[in-house]
Amino acid sequence: MSAPAIGMLDMVCDAPDFDLEPYTGFDANPYVERTFSSWDSLGWRSLLLQRFHHTARVERMALPATEDLHLVLTVAGDASMETHTGGRWQRRHWMPGQVDMALPGVASVRRYRSVVPLRTLQVHIPRVTAARTVEQLGGAGVDYERMAAAVASGDPLIEHTMRSLGAAGAAEDLYAESAATFLAVHLLSGGVRPPKVSRASAEGPWVHKAVAMMRDRLGGPLTVADLASEAGFSVYHFIRVFKEATGQTPHRYLTRLRVEEAQRLLGAGGLTVAQVATRCGFGSPGSLSTAFLRHTGVRPSAYRNR
Repeated sequence: MSAPAIGMLDMVCDAPDFDLEPYTGFDANPYVERTFSSWDSLGWRSLLLQRFHHTARVERMALPATEDLHLVLTVAGDASMETHTGGRWQRRHWMPGQVDMALPGVASVRRYRSVVPLRTLQVHIPRVTAARTVEQLGGAGVDYERMAAAVASGDPLIEHTMRSLGAAGAAEDLYAESAATFLAVHLLSGGVRPPKVSRASAEGPWVHKAVAMMRDRLGGPLTVADLASEAGFSVYHFIRVFKEATGQTPHRYLTRLRVEEAQRLLGAGGLTVAQVATRCGFGSPGSLSTAFLRHTGVRPSAYRNR
């Protein structure tokens, strides 16, 4: 449940990155008892972690819409949970290990019965962190319903991370910030909708800049992040539009350029296969041989001797 117990709202003004204002005036006491808050106990401001003990039965609890990413891990209980978000009632079985995500920006009503005491661990990831992650992923929007369905279907990594946060002890806010960023990237990577790419932008001058950088650094280390920075895109967006423009991923395109340079050097003579591998950015003669065979159909040694 999304209910913040008394005391949480006193800190809203202290945490502008979160969207907690909608909870103003919400009385959580009939529904939950909060037993832990990372704001109170640890001084975290990059992520809010709370533990709750819930009443055994709730007939109607109206929860406000908030833009934060809100995850709920059931740690004890056996509840038949029904949620209404404007359509029909959706029923889920909340039991230990079950993770659910509230839909950002969507108000809801919940009702439930639990046959044994219900306890949850809840994480709020601030809207600012979520928005920054979407921007870095190069997305045009987020399919939150798809995200929530993926979380509810089972995500051991989220469950493990939430349990680890619950056992963090006296960790500093840097720990909370790192966890918030990791969870946001993990969640949003599967929900971000990529922007539409026009043909003009896909064939823009940034393509020539990226390819020129590849050619200039054939023999040295080069990452997709380097290329994306040169083009002025996020890594996620760069990979997508580069493939749109060239028909190949950046890695495959770079490998092809390196093989072509290796062909030129082998044809000129004077260098061993190992020397050619080094000059063309391959980590070993074996790596060159594998890539060369895949692209040309022959081994470097056979190409040089023909």
